[in-house]
Amino acid sequence: MTDAPKHHILTISCPDSSGIVATVSGFLADEDAFITESAHFGDPVSKRFFMRTVFRPGALTPSADEFVKKFSRIAERFQMVWGLYDAARKERLLILVSKFDHCLNDLLYRYRTGELNVEIPAIVSNHPDLEHLARWHEIPFHHLPVTRDTKEEQEQRVWDMVKELQIDLVVLARYMQVLSNRMCTRLAGRCINIHHSFLPSFKGAKPYHQAHARGVKLIGATAHYVTSDLDEGPIIGQAVERVDHTYTPEQLVAVGRDTENLVLSRAVRAHVEHRVLMNGSKTVVFR
Repeated sequence: MTDAPKHHILTISCPDSSGIVATVSGFLADEDAFITESAHFGDPVSKRFFMRTVFRPGALTPSADEFVKKFSRIAERFQMVWGLYDAARKERLLILVSKFDHCLNDLLYRYRTGELNVEIPAIVSNHPDLEHLARWHEIPFHHLPVTRDTKEEQEQRVWDMVKELQIDLVVLARYMQVLSNRMCTRLAGRCINIHHSFLPSFKGAKPYHQAHARGVKLIGATAHYVTSDLDEGPIIGQAVERVDHTYTPEQLVAVGRDTENLVLSRAVRAHVEHRVLMNGSKTVVFR
């Protein structure tokens, strides 16, 4: 059985101008790289250009370090914010959760079946309830309770784990704690939250009961990057489900759980596959 051919992912964000696609594709061709996937978008509002290209190195393609040196000349010319990634590398996730288990269970299933190309070296919770789920998947579980008086200390322990375990992405899988401004800054661009609502409606406690009381006909969920502005970070993905007057609050909760699972897993997958690029307070998400 032969190994799958190696692939790299090149992501680019820069001021929009003519010649970017031609220059990048020409460079890859000159370096004996074969493009297998490419997507780009020019934002007419922000005047920025975004590009994600997957390529397979050829026999004459230089090493990653040499590739970076050569491409840096192009990046400087177009004022690019860019990255080069090994497509086969498993991103390392730290999952934070409280008592609701549906998002955690869904992520762990997708991880175990290989749908998510990730490693999960640890799960952290402010409650002990879901330790059995982590143990079943053979993932270390860390119970780090938090109170108003211990919040700073608890967050420091989480941050220490991020550094020690070389975490690429923190996922708040219904983690019912608000991160401090300091923690949000530390995790900027690499912490995803699932909000149990189609933002910005029905924030706070029992959103589905609020929705039921208002007789809504659509419910949804939103995955976004965490910022110091509560539930207002750049949105990665959203989904809605149609409901009607026959639904009880409990039925809305059940539909909402399924929607949250789907939206969060899609957002995590998009992030670890380097499909999400920042565009100010928004994101560009390549399919």
